Amino acid sequence: MVTTEEIKQKLIDGLNLEDMTPEDINDSDALFNEGLGLDSVDAIELIVILDNEYGIKFENMSELKDIFATIQSLADYVNKNKK
Repeated sequence: MVTTEEIKQKLIDGLNLEDMTPEDINDSDALFNEGLGLDSVDAIELIVILDNEYGIKFENMSELKDIFATIQSLADYVNKNKK
């Protein structure tokens, strides 16, 4: 089972979120806008990270808004869909 802590660390490492630790991020924090402040380029990098680390391929891009809403929603999706 993938934990939210693992997801947080992958985000920090993969997106080069300098000066940030997993403890700085709440499971309910939004990934985009007012939360972590990720942008569309980060979203593409996140898709690549999830493919490389967990074998997850996104076929329905309209689902991404809900999947990438928070750390918890992302962890839940990874746990249901990892290869």
